[in-house]
Amino acid sequence: MWKDFKKFITKGNVIDLAVAVVIGAAFGAVVNGFVNDIIMPVIGYLISGVNFADLKIVLAAAVTEGEKVTPEVAIMYGHWLQVILQFLIIAFFVFLMVRSIAKMQKKKEEAPKPAAKPDDVVLLEEIRDLLKNK
Repeated sequence: MWKDFKKFITKGNVIDLAVAVVIGAAFGAVVNGFVNDIIMPVIGYLISGVNFADLKIVLAAAVTEGEKVTPEVAIMYGHWLQVILQFLIIAFFVFLMVRSIAKMQKKKEEAPKPAAKPDDVVLLEEIRDLLKNK
């Protein structure tokens, strides 16, 4: 069983997938930081100093009864807008990657192929091969 597992885990596809997951997680963290710390504050400043993370619709206010505190119930649509923006940025970069890979594959396919041999040459080679086999 250990041999089979070692063979499975060292296959190129598994290693490539693991690398892709790690890089994807790191890229997601970079995009989250970029959106939360750079883009959203600028957008908030441009629209009168609004902090998008604080945008919400309060359904029920927080209630304090003695030492018991019931937290507010709210729809956090500002946070949702940030998540949508993060998704759009990630989707755009994935689109650019897929597009560039497709262009590279297209260039590979367009590489000149060797010229086809004339029919008489092919026929003579077949005759030669038949004579060799006899």
